[in-house]
Amino acid sequence: MSRDDTVRVWDPLVRLFHWSLAVSFLGAYLLGEDGGDWHQTLGYVAFGLIGFRMVWGVVGGRHARFTDFVPTPAGLLAYLKSVLAGREKRYLGHNPAGGAMIVALLAAVAVTGATGWLMTTEMFWGAEWLEETHEAFAAGTLALVGLHVAGVVFSSLRHRENLVRAMITGRKRTE
Repeated sequence: MSRDDTVRVWDPLVRLFHWSLAVSFLGAYLLGEDGGDWHQTLGYVAFGLIGFRMVWGVVGGRHARFTDFVPTPAGLLAYLKSVLAGREKRYLGHNPAGGAMIVALLAAVAVTGATGWLMTTEMFWGAEWLEETHEAFAAGTLALVGLHVAGVVFSSLRHRENLVRAMITGRKRTE
């Protein structure tokens, strides 16, 4: 596929955010509480990245903006029905299921980061319920990551398009 056959979809900041969040979250998760300062640092990086993405979702380029990809409940349901019927359309940016997954992942990482930070404060130091909440959201985020990867594989195969490469290069084939 030549550059003439593609169009820029995701800007460098979206791509840097995506891969940095993947590395920081998975690194913190794999290190676990025994990871000490590394776990905490990677958690803060992930939490900070969520803050950046919230801003970039409002002021970034077309496909970075929440208005471009966050679906309505009815739009998501209609898309999922079209997937089950084998008639879903291809989207240049994120499809409605992908958009909903982004919202879910952003929320899950935000809660994971917030609960992790709260555990370091004097007020919540040693609060078992908070540690359990943190661990539950971390595990839930990992499950969402698995669903995200499965969705990327499904869409890549379904539309004969390498979405991983697109998230590296920022480019997808034209309509």
